[in-house]
Amino acid sequence: MRKVRGVHAQRITFQGLGVRIVGDRWEPRTGQVPVGTVLLLHGGGQTRHSWRKSARRLAEQGWTAIAVDARGHGDSDWSPDGDYSMDALVADLRAIVSSLPTRPVLVGASMGGMTSLVAEGEHSGLSRALVLVDIAPRTEPAGVKRILDFMSAAPDGFSTLSEVAEAVHAYNPHRERPTNFEGLKKNVRQRTNGRWYWHWDPAFLKIRNEVQRAASDKRLHKAARRIEVPTLLVRGSNSDVVSPEGAEELRTLIPTAEIEEVVAGHMVAGDDNDVFASQMLGFLKRALRP
Repeated sequence: MRKVRGVHAQRITFQGLGVRIVGDRWEPRTGQVPVGTVLLLHGGGQTRHSWRKSARRLAEQGWTAIAVDARGHGDSDWSPDGDYSMDALVADLRAIVSSLPTRPVLVGASMGGMTSLVAEGEHSGLSRALVLVDIAPRTEPAGVKRILDFMSAAPDGFSTLSEVAEAVHAYNPHRERPTNFEGLKKNVRQRTNGRWYWHWDPAFLKIRNEVQRAASDKRLHKAARRIEVPTLLVRGSNSDVVSPEGAEELRTLIPTAEIEEVVAGHMVAGDDNDVFASQMLGFLKRALRP
């Protein structure tokens, strides 16, 4: 257990569909009135650590925040048969939710958002609310391709952490290049040959793409039309994955959905976590008031 500015993150595990899912849980401070549980799902190629700041903010406001590594990512098991389909991700999510004492709010970025959307749409009542982080049924092919190009650009790994930092900076040039490489170790692992590799199963890239694997546009739109829980889309104004038109289409699919825009790219929570967290907390307060 590690202390994070007054709240604690505790490592936990769940049993998914034939895989062990690893997560971190932040609890509110002693004496705080508990508000509920938020389950945080990262995007393809990321890990649970991308939610660290957001989870801390949630816990400070009385929420139990749980961030998990998707199958094949971070410390979670790699799929023994290379199954990273939407069906498998949804099955993992349902197994996690079934082990919780109360229905959670689902907060998903990119791949995690698609998983949440399909799971709630096909299994109504799974969650209390949805927060979709720069993801919608309609995505822009160029932006999706840029993600996949980044993820597949170094099959032989990196010789140094400085090379890893340079690759991340090339994908997100608007962010300052990191000078402290310790944080990068959460997303890469050093193998016996001394080289650093992204901390995900290479079989993950054999799917169609990050946001559509095994889930057709028809399935995603159909799931969205069935959503009845309060829903928020937080779109990055500089996103090349979700366009303004894609955001508006979501509103036609889920008429009650709220749409907020922040000055950020596709990695909304990482680009401006303070603004993102404030938008999320404000929505939860409005949507889930007693």
